[in-house]
Amino acid sequence: MNVAIKRVVSRLKPYLRWAILGGTLFFLAKALKDNWQEVLAIRISTSGWTCLGIAVAVTLLAHTWTGWVWHWILREFDQQLGLGWCIRIYLKVNIAKYLPGNVWHFYGRIWAAKTAGVPLGVATLSVLMEPPMMAVGALLLALISSPLASRIIQLPILFAVLILIHPWCLNPCLQYLAKLTGKKKSIESGVDQIIRVKRYPILPLLGELGFLGLRGSGFLLTLLALSPISPSQLPLLLSGFSVAWLLGLIVPGAPGGVGVFEATAVGLLEHDFAPAVVLSSVALYRLISIVSEVGGAALAWLNEPPSDRSSNQDQG
Repeated sequence: MNVAIKRVVSRLKPYLRWAILGGTLFFLAKALKDNWQEVLAIRISTSGWTCLGIAVAVTLLAHTWTGWVWHWILREFDQQLGLGWCIRIYLKVNIAKYLPGNVWHFYGRIWAAKTAGVPLGVATLSVLMEPPMMAVGALLLALISSPLASRIIQLPILFAVLILIHPWCLNPCLQYLAKLTGKKKSIESGVDQIIRVKRYPILPLLGELGFLGLRGSGFLLTLLALSPISPSQLPLLLSGFSVAWLLGLIVPGAPGGVGVFEATAVGLLEHDFAPAVVLSSVALYRLISIVSEVGGAALAWLNEPPSDRSSNQDQG
């Protein structure tokens, strides 16, 4: 029975992805059709362009910061790779998340860490731990900035996720995966290699919360470039951004969360802000994200030591 269900799910999964993508694109197209005149009427002032430039810098800083957080996660597994190396690798491969499959940026970091001498199991887990930490960071930011009524719904979900990333729950999963990835190596060395998280990953969790705060700031600056924002609107914007970003992370849509984030942000914010402003903001923010990621990859490549470039060419 379970095998039959798994087969049905595996067959339907590609169609589900396309259905979600089609639904989000239809929603965005309808919103644009209803507000296209207002969108075309929007003009960006000189101060607005300044805000957009700062938004690009803040978004690039957010991705750089996440490379630092990956360095912390590796240290949780007693892997002492250089901070600069972690940031460069993260920035170089992060743009690959827009490729079909939405996994190639993960694979790039795993392969780079393995090439640098990190055991395959540890390299894999250091990368796979990142999405849950980001999800918890998004939930925390949404919880902090949301009204009391929404917190009642979000609190149980947040507590459940916080429990799931506790070492009591993480370590059994890590040990199982370590046996799968390191079985041959363990037999050859005669040592039973067990990967463990020794303590609650509070530092990586706080790091990912900082990442979401920076990404949210970039979104606020993008919206500010198009329309004034009052201080009382900041919690609503941060909460809406956090929920939209979280759904873009976990919902199986287009690579990089394209479409899911935009549709969710428009649906959550169009009742409190002009729909044309929200539509323009999410479109500009996506462009800002791509520009910052391309710029980060270029900077990482330009700052790569010549020895690393020659070794990469030799491997290719």
